[in-house]
Amino acid sequence: MLSHGEIWGAIDRLALKLSISPSRLARDAGLDSTSFNKSKRVTSAGKPRWPSTESISKVLRTVNMDFEDFACMAKNKGATGPAIPVIGLAQAGDEGFFDDAGFPCGGSWEDVRVPGEIDDNVYALEIAGDSMDPVLRAGDKILVAPNASVRRGDRVVVKTIQGEVMAKELKRLSASQIDLISLNPEYEDRTFARSEIQWIGRIIWVSQ
Repeated sequence: MLSHGEIWGAIDRLALKLSISPSRLARDAGLDSTSFNKSKRVTSAGKPRWPSTESISKVLRTVNMDFEDFACMAKNKGATGPAIPVIGLAQAGDEGFFDDAGFPCGGSWEDVRVPGEIDDNVYALEIAGDSMDPVLRAGDKILVAPNASVRRGDRVVVKTIQGEVMAKELKRLSASQIDLISLNPEYEDRTFARSEIQWIGRIIWVSQ
């Protein structure tokens, strides 16, 4: 059971981890910017006021975080987190950073730390350019899980046989074709034959 203080503490730590304010976290999740203000955490009578399940769900969806990881953050477990490899998105198209299945390899990766328990094969990519605005901005780091299953609506990183690497939303995945939605409406959606795709990984975290 999570306490009132632990829930609010997790929200504060999540905002801190993303290098934004709780107000910005609320706004990015489509909530009123004052939703997570200190004054909203108790009533005028001094009784604890809890964030709604809906507001927490919106936040977790925005940052691609599972409730299990949020609960660990609430208990302040794994706050420093393991070190995971990180490279720039442009580098991801180069040879030597991934094996044929999309798992990180080679020794030219830097490290980044994230909260919670992370699969050994998870890695991070740093966004460059504006093709993923406003969801992902230049400098954001995304955590990619190469052995996580993907389904419609997931945000994913895809690498083609030609070496093109992109972050998109998965619209449809069949035995013969993959349809991707561009996060920036100014860029066209993409469709590929499965034979054109080298690997696909699910985005499980966004650090802004």
